[in-house]
Amino acid sequence: MKIDRFSGGSLGTNCYFLTDEETGQIAVIDPGFVSGRMERYLAQAGASNVVLCLLTHGHFDHIGGVDRLRELTGAKICLPRGDAAFPADPSLNLGSMLAPGTDCRFRPDRLLDDGDTVRLGNLSIRTLHTPGHTAGSSSFLAGDALFSGDTLMEGSVGRTDFPTGSWGQMTSSLKKLAALSGNYRVYPGHGESTTLEEEKKFNPFLKDAAGESGS
Repeated sequence: MKIDRFSGGSLGTNCYFLTDEETGQIAVIDPGFVSGRMERYLAQAGASNVVLCLLTHGHFDHIGGVDRLRELTGAKICLPRGDAAFPADPSLNLGSMLAPGTDCRFRPDRLLDDGDTVRLGNLSIRTLHTPGHTAGSSSFLAGDALFSGDTLMEGSVGRTDFPTGSWGQMTSSLKKLAALSGNYRVYPGHGESTTLEEEKKFNPFLKDAAGESGS
């Protein structure tokens, strides 16, 4: 399993390319933008090897490049069910607030629910519904990697004051992540990668959740 990160867009979003090295199949996680560097990577890796696009949630800075990615690769688009309305609604995807004129519309090929798995070659990727940042926000588990979107970030968590956000749901989601067994490498929607154990020790939000879940 190989993970490559591209950061860009107006909010410095992380887009990840997850490769099953045994088969060469690739999943793109949160293409909020498509840069020239990403297109060169696609050309080198073989666009036909990109078979999946996984979205942690429906904000514009995580879905803005979906149509271009689909055009380049034909990848199947998977979106959390709770955010199904976001691509067509700028008031939900924050386009009207933060990026006027941005068109994020697309039709997903599959809506994901908690516990759903998708296959990437010989890899199994499990969906964890982790709402709070948005109603549908989800994280993805693949091997020892946790793609946490805007739920869990290094030393912090995602905002909950946007449409469909909820601090109560965020707290429950953090407890869910804190209860995971194993020291996952955490790949967030913004900022640097970290580990679940580091966040349990030093992230005040996850530390509190881990303490509550263990009490």
